[in-house]
Amino acid sequence: MGDPAKARRSASELWADLEALPTNLKGEIIDGELHVMPRPRPRHMRVATVLGRYVGGAFDFDEEGPGGWIILVEPGIELPAAPEIAPDVAGWRRERFVWPEADEPLRLVPDWVCEVLSPSNARYDRRDKFPFYARIGVSWLWVVDPRDRTIEIRKLEGGRWSVIATFAEDDPMRAEPFDAIEIPLSRLWTSAKQPT
Repeated sequence: MGDPAKARRSASELWADLEALPTNLKGEIIDGELHVMPRPRPRHMRVATVLGRYVGGAFDFDEEGPGGWIILVEPGIELPAAPEIAPDVAGWRRERFVWPEADEPLRLVPDWVCEVLSPSNARYDRRDKFPFYARIGVSWLWVVDPRDRTIEIRKLEGGRWSVIATFAEDDPMRAEPFDAIEIPLSRLWTSAKQPT
């Protein structure tokens, strides 16, 4: 649980604090609390970008692929309990996605999110974001740990996360909800080892 003084701050105060953050910091607001962390580093973003490319390429952009999804890298999403949250990668089934008007934020719960763990965000992600995603009804959560070279696939069942698969190193990966394609994990880890 966060600091009670933070929880009592008004939404306008939280937004002002969020907007005042220096450019090297990123903030998210969940349940009336502002969480501040460093902006993702190049290795972290490279892993998210590569996954977004494979999933988005096949399910969003490629007319020859399975299709049916909208995939966005680090979208800013505004929800009642989280006026600002940004998964590393998120996806919505195309039939339920409505593009917001220009300059309007997304206000639709994703069907799938992918979070890439970093030393600076792992505790926050596990303690605050993952339970929040379960509470709002995100159906699938991929948890990528570049240091361990693992991807944990979680599915929401009965309001709780169930780990349905774990992939490591160079395992061939076909994972819900994108199991129509195989993702070469070696591409993620090679990217994660490049100098920043």
